[in-house]
Amino acid sequence: MGRIEKRKMERFNLKLPTKLSWAGKDKEHKSIELMTSNICSGGAFFKTNKPLTVGTDVKLAVILTLGKFKIVKHKILYIDVLGSVIRTDQQGMAIRFDRKYRISPH
Repeated sequence: MGRIEKRKMERFNLKLPTKLSWAGKDKEHKSIELMTSNICSGGAFFKTNKPLTVGTDVKLAVILTLGKFKIVKHKILYIDVLGSVIRTDQQGMAIRFDRKYRISPH
């Protein structure tokens, strides 16, 4: 029997560079750059050998390149959003986004 899809939002297989930042156990600021594996308005999955612990709060800066669009003034946009790790597996980690976000030009 096939797997039942529980997601409410459509996911897109987009590889977008993203900077993740969080506070480590020692309260020290940590960050890493990863690529999204897939993304939707509610979250993203990141392939990594070293996923963060479930429950870790993160700040994400997703980089969106718009170079193909001639009518766009800014060719690079940052989507800044907070989120938290909700699931990990052998392939990586899923992060759920908060509803508030900010889009800013580079």
